[in-house]
Amino acid sequence: MRFAVEAWAPEYGAAADPVLEATAEEVDLSVEAPVADWGPRSPPPGVAAPAEVCFVDGVRRVDARVWVTTGTGPGPPRPGICASYAAGVVRCDGAAELTEASVGRRLFCPVVDAGPIDTPHGRWSPHPVPGEDPNALSLALQGAMADLEHQVSMAAGAVAAGGDGRLLVLDGPLRDRHRLPGAVGFVKTHHRSYLPDPGLAVVAALAPGQRTPVFLIGGRWSRWSWYLRLPTPPTHDWAGVVRCEASLDVAAPEAATLADRVALVLPRFASAAHKDSRAPQNLYPIGGLERDLRHRLGDPTLMLRALRSAAAPASAVSQESQREPATAAGSVPAR
Repeated sequence: MRFAVEAWAPEYGAAADPVLEATAEEVDLSVEAPVADWGPRSPPPGVAAPAEVCFVDGVRRVDARVWVTTGTGPGPPRPGICASYAAGVVRCDGAAELTEASVGRRLFCPVVDAGPIDTPHGRWSPHPVPGEDPNALSLALQGAMADLEHQVSMAAGAVAAGGDGRLLVLDGPLRDRHRLPGAVGFVKTHHRSYLPDPGLAVVAALAPGQRTPVFLIGGRWSRWSWYLRLPTPPTHDWAGVVRCEASLDVAAPEAATLADRVALVLPRFASAAHKDSRAPQNLYPIGGLERDLRHRLGDPTLMLRALRSAAAPASAVSQESQREPATAAGSVPAR
């Protein structure tokens, strides 16, 4: 009997699902090479490694689930979430430096006239959300974090212009973050199959530092994509494999050059199993940035306690307003 042990710690699941679900999006494999010529690719000798790599990441946390009622309209309490999120940038140019970090706190709920929630440990500003679907609340939180990632990237001057020796790596899929020029999405886990069997065979044959040819993924978030293997023991076909994404604002030939630059530099930042439980995909700068940002969110128990304390006076006022008022000043209500 033979078996392989997943490198990731069990609490993180697996980097790749045992059975990848076939994507419903259209995929064009002939962007960089005809399908018949697909094979593992190494960066050619003429490609220069970026002199500077900026890593952008965000974290988010639901601090409390709440029910919101306002005095300006009828109706039952509406569901919402109080959430904290943060985003930051780590610049690596021989040394790693946190160049920008910011924290946001929002009350996401479908009440358009909701007010802020103030506590000694922070303010949760109202953020109206259409509908009460929990997915809508989660998407609104994700969108707010993406906006903050864009802001910190611009503030840190991390946006990569073509050929300026810089590379901008965003943890996770690009999606609406394609607004950042020259950004590369870095996807650590795999749940869908974007390649037919011949393409999957190329992924299995990748050596550390090699990539597949660039291909096109259609759909709502159309983008260039390619697979890259990071340095890791070859325990199974998908060991150390990540998927990268680039915006269609980049021309196809430039996307191939960008893929070579990524393949040349990202293996340097791959984590080791004895230092990170999601090695090698959780790159050292991203792992360090995540730890710093979660610390900036504050202690979750303290935040929950603060929100409960802030809710107590509001509940007392609400109960007082529902009592039967006096019939006249100084009189006692009739019984």
